[in-house]
Amino acid sequence: MKRDRKEQVVEELTARLKAAETLLVADYRGLTMPQIDELRTRLLESGARFTVVKNTLTRRAAEAAGTEALLTLLDGPSAIAFLEADGDMVAAAKALADAARETNVLEIRGGIMQGRSLTAEEVASLATLPPADVLQGQVLGAIIAPLTAFAGLLNAPLQNLVGLIDARIEQLGGEETAPEPEPEAAPEPEAEAAPAEKEPPAEEAASEEEPVAEEESAEDNTQADATTSAAETPEEES
Repeated sequence: MKRDRKEQVVEELTARLKAAETLLVADYRGLTMPQIDELRTRLLESGARFTVVKNTLTRRAAEAAGTEALLTLLDGPSAIAFLEADGDMVAAAKALADAARETNVLEIRGGIMQGRSLTAEEVASLATLPPADVLQGQVLGAIIAPLTAFAGLLNAPLQNLVGLIDARIEQLGGEETAPEPEPEAAPEPEAEAAPAEKEPPAEEAASEEEPVAEEESAEDNTQADATTSAAETPEEES
């Protein structure tokens, strides 16, 4: 390969490495050209571009793109599946895993997903996940379900409150407004009553009445003596 062509390949690889969000690296030794073409077609369906690369040129491109984590995966004949943001990394990992199982030749080395290195085992685990659209629906459902329940808890009391307010407004609308009663005048304070004289105890009242009775009996005795003496006087004169 001429020098100019090599520089062009490095520039193209650098641009693709910068644009890719996921890289899946495999060792393609032993695959036939029809098998490579078939694998390339499967990967295109998931939005991945499968390219056989030269390690020397790819290392230069990786250093220029700032993807040094790719250097450890470039050992022996290498092929890279480039996935951009609109690619389905689960479907691409599944296509590589199926090809490795069917051919018993293809070997998955690992990959890079959003700057994070992936081992071969992690790529194989990625291949077991459901398709991206199903996975997104499951994640979205897990997020929306609690929010929906929480919104229901918030809305239920508000709806009940609105219903009560509407019912009260209708009730008040059917009633006539009654005039408010005038406040009653406060009663004038009554003059303080003079303290009543305490009645003497019953014993003192009885003691005060006894001398009066003695005086009355004395007067009666005096009158009786006077009558007796008056009656005796004429007898003496006769």
